[in-house]
Formats: sequence, C-alpha cells, structure tokens
Amino acid sequence: MGESDTRKIRNICILAHVDHGKTTLADHLIAATGGGVLHPKLAGKLRFMDYLDEEQRRAITMKSSSIALHYKDYEINLIDSPGHMDFCSEVSTAARLSDGGLVLVDAVEGVHIQTHAVLRQSWIEKVTPCLVLNKIDRLICELKLSPMEAYNRLLRIVHEVNGIMSAYKSEKYLSDVDSILASPSGEVSDENLEFIEDEEEDTFQPQKGNVAFVCALDGWGFTINEFAEFYASKLGASTAALQKALWGPRYFNPKTKMIVGKKGLGGGSKARPMFVQFVLEPLWQVYQAALEPDGDKGMLEKVIKSFNLSVPPRELQNKDPKILLQAIMTRWLPLSDAVLSMVVKCMPDPIAAQSLRISRLLPKRGILDKGVDSNVLAEADLVRKSVEACDSSPEAPCIAFVSKMFAVPTKMLPQRGPHGEILNNFSDEGGTSESDECFLAFARIFSGVLTSGQRIFVLSALYDPLRGESMQKHVQEAELHSIYLMMGQGLKPVASARAGNVVAICGLGQHILKSATLSSTRNCWPFSSMAFQVAPTLRVAIEPSDPADMGAFMKGLRLLNRADPFVEVTVSSRGEHVLAAAGEVHLERCIKDLKERFAKVSLEVSPPLVSYKETIEGDLSNPLEDLKLLSAGSDYVEKISPNGRCVIRVRVMKLPSTLTKVLDESSHVLPDIIGGKVEQSGKSLEIHGLSPGGDKNPIEVLRKRIVGALESDIFGNENGQDLAEKCKGKWLKFLRRIWALGPRQVGPNILFTPDYKRENNNDSVLIHGSPHISLKLGLADYSGTADMAAVTSSEVTQPLYLEAESLENSVLSGFQLATAAGPLCEEPMWGLAFVVEAYISPSTARASYSEANQPYEQYGLFTGQVMTAVKDACRAAMLQRKPRLVEAMYFCELNTPTEYLGPMYAVLARRRARVLKEEMQEGSSLFTVHAYVPVSESFGFADELRRWTSGASSALLVLSHWEALPEDPFFVPKTEEEMEEFGDGSSVLPNTARKLIDAVRRRKGLPVEEKVVQHATKQRTLARKV
Repeated sequence: MGESDTRKIRNICILAHVDHGKTTLADHLIAATGGGVLHPKLAGKLRFMDYLDEEQRRAITMKSSSIALHYKDYEINLIDSPGHMDFCSEVSTAARLSDGGLVLVDAVEGVHIQTHAVLRQSWIEKVTPCLVLNKIDRLICELKLSPMEAYNRLLRIVHEVNGIMSAYKSEKYLSDVDSILASPSGEVSDENLEFIEDEEEDTFQPQKGNVAFVCALDGWGFTINEFAEFYASKLGASTAALQKALWGPRYFNPKTKMIVGKKGLGGGSKARPMFVQFVLEPLWQVYQAALEPDGDKGMLEKVIKSFNLSVPPRELQNKDPKILLQAIMTRWLPLSDAVLSMVVKCMPDPIAAQSLRISRLLPKRGILDKGVDSNVLAEADLVRKSVEACDSSPEAPCIAFVSKMFAVPTKMLPQRGPHGEILNNFSDEGGTSESDECFLAFARIFSGVLTSGQRIFVLSALYDPLRGESMQKHVQEAELHSIYLMMGQGLKPVASARAGNVVAICGLGQHILKSATLSSTRNCWPFSSMAFQVAPTLRVAIEPSDPADMGAFMKGLRLLNRADPFVEVTVSSRGEHVLAAAGEVHLERCIKDLKERFAKVSLEVSPPLVSYKETIEGDLSNPLEDLKLLSAGSDYVEKISPNGRCVIRVRVMKLPSTLTKVLDESSHVLPDIIGGKVEQSGKSLEIHGLSPGGDKNPIEVLRKRIVGALESDIFGNENGQDLAEKCKGKWLKFLRRIWALGPRQVGPNILFTPDYKRENNNDSVLIHGSPHISLKLGLADYSGTADMAAVTSSEVTQPLYLEAESLENSVLSGFQLATAAGPLCEEPMWGLAFVVEAYISPSTARASYSEANQPYEQYGLFTGQVMTAVKDACRAAMLQRKPRLVEAMYFCELNTPTEYLGPMYAVLARRRARVLKEEMQEGSSLFTVHAYVPVSESFGFADELRRWTSGASSALLVLSHWEALPEDPFFVPKTEEEMEEFGDGSSVLPNTARKLIDAVRRRKGLPVEEKVVQHATKQRTLARKV
C-alpha cells in the first residue's frame, strides 16, 4: 500500500444540529457500501450507528462512532457525531480525526444554533466542509411549496451558511492583516501572503459540486452534477456549462436554445431559473404522481423508461404509494452515490489534508532558550514534516492522535485475530482484568505504520521534548495489544494500519485518561489540545447509598472519567465527589453508566450545585469619579491586625465589564504567561480563538485585547471626548500597577499596588508590592520599578522596610483568599479592582527581641495576622459598596407552534427568563424565540416545556455569559413609596437574590438569618376549636 493507496482514503464526519438526519444519512451510506452489514430496506429505520440502548430509546446520538465503507476503489472512514448540545465534546473528537465534514441542514428548519457550533468547530480544526440540504421532501409534502418557493428557500439557506463561514474567514483575514502591519516590512513570509491570494468567494457553491440536495428518509439525493450530465445530451450543451448554469439566475430560452441571464429575457416572459425548471419541477411531478390519489401514473413510467431503471413489478404494484415512490427515487437518484461522489471529489485525501491542517495540529513552536539540543530539534522537525506529508512508509516515525477513550464490554471484543488465531482478551489491561469493560483508544494515524505488539510512547498535552528529565511524568511507554478497524459496534482485528486510517487501539487503558499523542520517538511535540465549544457547567455531588460500596464507587468514577471525553470528576473542599457534566441529558447518561456499567452500585445524587459569583454595583455613569476614589478617596475600609502593628486600608471598584470578560476568557493562557512558559502557550491561545492567525506572540495579543477592551468601554459610554481621554490616561496608569490577579492567580479580579508616592505622616512603612503582572503582560517597563526601589532605599527604618517586604506574600494570600470566597455566600468574586494599603508600624513592646527569636506572640504568627486582616478588609470593603450576586445565564433557542406560544411564555416567566426576540419561520407555523434563562432555573426546563406544550416545543440551552442580578440582597424598604409597594420591614418577602444566597449558604453549612418560628403565640392547627 503506497502513496497512491493513501490517496484513495477519505476520513469524513457528519456534523449537524440535533434531529437534522445525520444517523439516517449514515444508515443509507452503510446499506449501500458497508459490505452487507445493513439491508437497504432497513436503512433509516434501524439507526445502525446508535447501538446503545439509551440512544435507541431517546432517538438521539450520544457518542461519535466510526465505520469503514468501500465506495468504488476508495476507503471511506465515516464518523457519525451527535447533534445535541450536551454532547458537543464528541463533535470535537470526531472533527479532530476527520479531514472533511458533511454539514447537514434541515431544509425546513434551516440554520440552527448547533449548526453555527459545528461550522465553527470545522473551521477551528481546518476540516473541509461540504453542505448537505436534507429533508427536501418536507418542502413538497408538508409545506406544499411550489418549486420556485422551494428554490428561494434553498438559496437562502445556502446564502446563510456561506455568511457564517465568511464571518470566520474575515476574522482570520483581519488578524492576518494586523500581523503583517505589525511585522517589519522585510519579514512578510509566504504564509502571510497566502490570504492575499485567496479570492473572497463563497465556501459552498452547488455549481462547484460541494452542495448536495437529499432526502435521507426516502433514500434519494443529488448534486447538480448528475442533472448536468443527464441534460447535456438533451440540450446539446457541455456538462461544464450546464453545471454552472443550473444554479443562480440563469434561464433557458427554448426558442434560441441558449442559456441567458436575467437581462437576456424578454420583459414579459415568465421563465423560471434553470434549477427550478430542470431539477425541482421533475421532482415535484414524480412526488405528485406517486402520492396524490389522482396522480398521473404515466409520469412514473416515463421516468422509469427514460432512465432505464429496473424496478421490480412487485414494488410497482404496491398499494402503499410511499413504497412505490421510494422504489423509483432510490434507483433514479441513489443517495449514497450522490453523497459519496461529492466526498471523493470535494474532500481532500489524508496527504493533501494534513499539509493543510498541520498549522492547527502541530503549531510551530518559537524556541526562546538557545542552549537546546539540536538533535532533538532536528528530529522533532522531521516528525512535523512526516505528519505534513502523511508519510506511510515503514521507516517514517509513527505518530497517532487519540481523541478519546471509549469503553466496550469485554465480551464484545473479537475472539480471533486477523489470521484466525484465538486472542486472549482477558489478561490485558493489568489492573482491569476483573472488570467487564475494556477501554479502546479512538485514534487516527498521521504518519508511519502502527502494528499490534509495538512499543510506543504516550505523550500528554504538556510534554516538552526539549526539557528531557523534568518531563518524565508527561511521557509513558506502552505496548499496543491489538488494533481494530471500527464497523459501528463491531470491531475487525488488523495486524497493522498505515497513516491516514482511523482505528481503535486496545492496551492503552492504563496510560491515557482522555486524549494523548502516540509517538515512536520521544523527540516529538504533542498535538495541540482539542477545542471544546462549551464547559461542563452542571455539577452534582454523588455518593453511594451504602457506604460499604465506596471502593466500587471510586473505581466506577475512575472508569467513567476515562470513558467520557467531557465529564469532570473532582473532590470539593468539603470532601464531596462532584460530577460535572454539560447538561441534563449528559448527566443522566453519566449517572446511568455509573449505576449499570462502571460501579454497579446504587447512588445518591444531590440537587445540582450552581456556581455564582459576587460583585458590587458599579456606577458606570461617571467612571472618572470611580477611578479617583480608587486612587485617593476617603471611602476606604480600615482594619487593624490583632497585635495592632499593621493597619490595612482597602478601596474597591468595579472593573469595566469588557475587561472582566477578557480576563475571564484568558484564564487558560495566563498561567503560561505569568509562569514565563510563553513559547508553549502559543498553542493554548490558538485553541481559545485568541490567535487564529497562528504563531503570534501571545503576550502581545493579550495586551492588545486588554487595552482594546478598556477603550471600547470608555469611548462606548456617553461621555465627552476629553473626559474619555482623561479616563483612558488614568486607566493606563493603573494598568502599570497590576500586582496580582485572583482567585487562583488568574481570575477576573485585579489587585493594584498602592500609590507609593503618597507618604504616611507617622513612622510606619507601607507594603509596596511590585507590578509583577503588568511587567509580565508588557503593560509596564522595568524603569518604573527601579524608580520605586530608589524611593524605598531612602527609607530610614531599614529593618522595618525589610519586614514590610517579607509581608508582601501575606497581602497577596489575603487577596487570593478574599477573591476566592466573597462575603455573600463564599462564592468567587467577579470583576473587582482592589487597592490594599498595608502600613507596618515598629514594634513597641519587647523591642529588644528580634522577630526571629520570638516567632509566636499572643495572636499567632504576624504573617497570618496580616493575611487574615487583608482578607477581612477586602470582604468588608465589598459589603460596603452595594454587593450584588452574579449568576450564569444560558442562551435558549425555542421552536414552538403558534398555538402553544402562551404556555411556552408561561414556562419562561416562571423561570425568570428574559426574552430577546421572537420571529416566525418563513413558510411554517413555527415561532423561533431566543431568551436568556438563568442556569439556576434551568433544571427540568426541557421536561416542563414539553409537558406544557404537549411535546410540541423544543429548547436548546447553551452557556452564554455571567450577569449581575440587579436586586439588592439586603434591601429594606425605607421611603413611603417603597413601604407602600413592599410592606414594612417585618412583612417584606425575601427577594430573589437573597433566596439564592440563603440556599447556597445552607448548602455550605454557613449561618443563615431566618425566622425559625413565625408565629409563637399558640399552636395553629387546621381545626379552629376556640
């Protein structure tokens, strides 16, 4: 099998919104080319790729699974992926292993929220997409559109999908232009020039052949190519000319036998576009002839005759019109031929695809350290080149990427090997031999040949080949037990597999948690991590019903964590086992798997644990006043350490929302930048969409984003130009003084260093701190810090100054503790800026003893006292400035028939939802409603919606943003109007914010202010025997 054979491979995945027909399409492709595993009559009904009981029961796909198909002399590895938002992590694993993606869109429902997500995923992973417009039959039978209306609808969907793709293109284009303008004129590389040559044309064009029109349920489909070939002889035109003319405003003039544009038509002519006249109208006529009672059966015979279709007479005489229709359509326009010929023609083979995708899979690393081993670099470069070329020779380094681990029951593994020898599947996996589950790795080979029994290195995402010894924990050596080709649920053992193939590997269960890079050499960079569109937000605490089952439960959790690419298992600070999932359906499946497959014990599951954040009310009308208060206002909170030696003053202010958002989104990148590992962090930046242009300096990108966020916020407000400029100048000064971020050193709260130029009148010393983060982010230079050092060295009290310097870490720790647990309900703080001024005064008592001789005093260590005092002062300062609760919000897309709009709005109102827009879908009786729903109110939302609308409504939830609740949790009515509206103090009902805070405090075991006894006068019973 040489290069020519590798060119005959296609790796494709099917991507779409939920219920747009992915698995039904896969069924027809398998029935036609899967080697007899599925009978064509069962295609579309069996849902072959949904082999889990839960998938069949719910009628949705829950995991990505692969199958090998043979079409003509091509090998096609087809991966079916889920469309439900909860399982979008599986879409990421499928997209990473594929070179092309079939993006399905329902012709009736059009582009939906998950369609955007999968297009984004294919763009990030550099997967070549083809568009498949499914359910064309619904336009005929359900909506009863005329061919012209149907054409306009299809035109609009293609246009909309192209619009989404061009938005991603222009995003990259603009960032590339920025990088070219920023680089010195002599350094414009070839890569940078690529986009200039890339002419701006639509991604999906039916005339190019990368759009298919199909009806997966009835098993037919076509691309324009098929009709062009058929009409070429009839109309006496070339196939190429017809292919261009059969889409868009092209008309056929029957008198002159010419294809003309709109201008070439006469004024009064009622000509239809050629796509309508030559493609849609014949289809409509066949459907009407077959399905309508008075249909013209002669029309069907005409189609059978002119296309030489061999339809068995038994099916022609069938009384069910649907069977007759399917018999003709599947033979006239077979679905598998249309889709697979498009795949072969429009999607790249592994060799072409890997050279396109290499910048995403293995980004170039900038090497800062000059003293690295050149041999290691040379080999790592050779590996990158062989991945780029998809080198399948046995001498090439063997490189594969495992995108997920999946569990199969051990009894499902093949008992015989590729040559008929009996396999021993039960002694492998060392520690898991007694379990009924075997873990297989879902992998794609990118270079070389993988053979069973081979020893290979397993590299984690953090591995760095240049650091040799210190990287031992990120590399393991493993032996591959056996390699299988996947056939949906079935596995076919093979002795070896070459580059470009997708395989399942047995024997890595102990070495890989979720994903990893496999390499035959240690000197290889790991592949960049996969991008997940959402984060696991739904968290529950779980424990076994019987404490004696704890061992089995822990083992089950470990297996579940390995088997699901997206689930997160953690132990909370209170010792609970917390399971984080993407949504309710995902969580239900995880709990079911734990109970029935992995742990096999009964479980207790807590109500969902919802995360909140805490912030203060910001006065955005006058940002300059806020900044003045932060720098030198009298509005501060003062705390004194128990021994009286340290006075702490804290000022707090709300950060602009845009800056908070940037810091929050950059939390993955900041640890690398702050820790100085910048050459590594290029990859993490690219994943999170900050640097789509490739190898740019991440620090520079982040610094630009921070300054840009500030400018957009300042100039976006209704302020005068000079006021905005003043404000910007003040902010830039503050950005030079960032001492730390919190919580956990990377959060969206900032600690600024105190203004050291303001002297204190007595002999105490100020703890200065250093603008550590500003220097790392390039927001400040080192000249400012030298200036500060000059001020401090002139201090008279030198020993006191040294003590103040040693207490800097205590101030930082106090800040980190305060931001990690705010005063309302010990949830993290959000978007706050603190200035902490800590003054140390000389010790008066026992001054003759040095601090070293007397580490403990009456109140414990002085460092601990400072830390506690800073923490308490930060929390008190926040309480003083109108604290608010911040909750996570879901973006919700609902589809509802007109008659159920009322009940749907009732459900939304009960859930504190905020409706953004509602619009009617053209050509259908459905309304699309967009709303924001708080995460805390979303549990059971889909079920309640289905119950109230008799199953007619569907909802999709995606985590959108964090939003502050405008209500004051400590509100007490004071004015007459307020008392009239809310009642006097005793009868005021707790508002929403207070209810949420109390619920969290109860869960955490914190004190809650509540009346335990409401009416203590006498026992109140139902019977009034007075």
